[in-house]
Parts: sequence; C-alpha cells; structure tokens
Amino acid sequence: MEILVRQGDDLLVDDTTDTRYQIASVSKQFTAAAVLLLVQDRTLRLDDPVHRWIDDCPDEWHGITLHHLLTHTSGLGHWDDYPMIDLAQRVEPDALRETFHRLPLRFPPGQGWRYSSPGYVLLAQTVERAAGVPYRRFLADRVLVPLGLTRTFAGTPRGQTGLADGHDAAGEPLPTWELDVVGMGTGDVWSTAGDLLGWLDALQEGRLLDEPYRTLMLTEQARTGMGPEAGGYGFGVFVGQVRGQRWWHHDGHNAGFKAFVAYLPESRRRLVVLSNTEATDASVLAPLVV
Repeated sequence: MEILVRQGDDLLVDDTTDTRYQIASVSKQFTAAAVLLLVQDRTLRLDDPVHRWIDDCPDEWHGITLHHLLTHTSGLGHWDDYPMIDLAQRVEPDALRETFHRLPLRFPPGQGWRYSSPGYVLLAQTVERAAGVPYRRFLADRVLVPLGLTRTFAGTPRGQTGLADGHDAAGEPLPTWELDVVGMGTGDVWSTAGDLLGWLDALQEGRLLDEPYRTLMLTEQARTGMGPEAGGYGFGVFVGQVRGQRWWHHDGHNAGFKAFVAYLPESRRRLVVLSNTEATDASVLAPLVV
C-alpha cells in the first residue's frame, strides 16, 4: 500500500514509489474531465441527449443527457444489476451496450440517484465518437501529457512496466479486469501516487479546465442520499463535509486494487491511497483526515 499526504507545501506522509496501480473508479474523474474539455471546446453540450452520440439507444433512454450520466442520475444500473457481464472478459462495445439496454431504467432520468459505472462507459464512448479518436488517446493528448502525468495511462497494461499486481485478502494473485472496453471510462486508469497528487492540484487550481467547468465538476450537482461526507456528487467526484471541512473525493475498487483520493480546499490537504490487496479497508483513512 502507498500513502501520500500533502498539506499546502508541506509533505506530511510519503510512503510511495513509482509503481503504477489500477485506480479503479477514481478513473471517473478523468472521464468527467474529458467530457468537460469537449464541452469547453463546444463539441459537446451537457444537455446533449445520449442518443445523439450512442447508437441504437432504446426509447426509454431518450430522456438521458450527458449531465445525467456524469451525475449518476440517468436511471442506469451498476455492475451488480448486470450479473451476465464478466468484468474480466473482453466484450465488444456493441455487445456491451446491448446488455445495458436489457435492464429497464431504475427511475426516470433526473428523478433519482444511483451510482452507475455503465453510465461512465457510455461517457467514454461518447468522447471517442465526438473527438474521433480512441478514448485512451484523447486522455493522453488532452489530459495526461499537458499536465505532465508521465506515469499514468488508460487501458490494457500490455507493454507497460512498473505495474502492481492485484491480490485477494489472503495475498493470492487476482486476474485483472478487462479495461479497454468493459472498464473504459469507469475503472481503466493506472497511475502512481505522485501523479495523482499532481492531478488533484491541477483540477483544484484550474490548470486543466476553465471556468465555469472547473467549478461545475468540483461542486454538488446531485444529492446522493448518503451521509454528510459524500452527500453530493459533482462530475466524477463526491462532495461533502469531513471534520468541519469541505472536501471532494472518490474511491475505487477493482479486483485486487483499491484507491482513494481527496482534496480539502480550506486546508489544502491532499490525500492519495493506493493498494493492491483486497485486505485494505477504510480504516486506513481515519488518521489521514485531520
């Protein structure tokens, strides 16, 4: 496990290496930023209906917008609603969407909140369609390279070096999830603790997104119905209060990997936790948030 904590210019904890970990659903921050860059470019609009960019949407989906997908208010389900999908096996994009189509929406778009990784898969596919390049290439060209995140990449680890292997709680190796299609946009990014600290700073300081898009991403757009620490959701981030301070954050869990990142703007405290074992639990965070 690796932990990196910085407050202002002071480095409080640095138990890190250059090893790259799957950051699981923390990847959604990168997807949201990719969509907002295209909104900033006026290629996309937040109120674009999903069927403008995704082929063969069922009629029930015609009320879903990109804003709904970004905020988990589309009515789409999460992975546990699709037990027929093997997260470790590659599925062609058309077949994956077809599987998503089979499940009725859990509520009309905009009338509830349900965390949905499939919704972020659709956002990554939208980025590909709108930008005319593969999602991983867009992410590299418009996000990773400009920000100097040289140890971060998206998708398959083939040909990459310095990677952590995932393990179960007993320390046995676990096979990685399929990241190029099934995990694209929702859990496909590999990174280091140092790169993720740079990512948090770039988002907060507006070095990637102009206003109002930076603020839209990092402030509440929908109520989650969860506790005060994660009572709201922006675009790719949970927002709330912890120990009297506002923060934005996200956690992630792929098979064999867990991740957590957070930013507390008032104290400028940033947290990054990366793990490659299922044995890691939330108790590791308590002493890091003060």
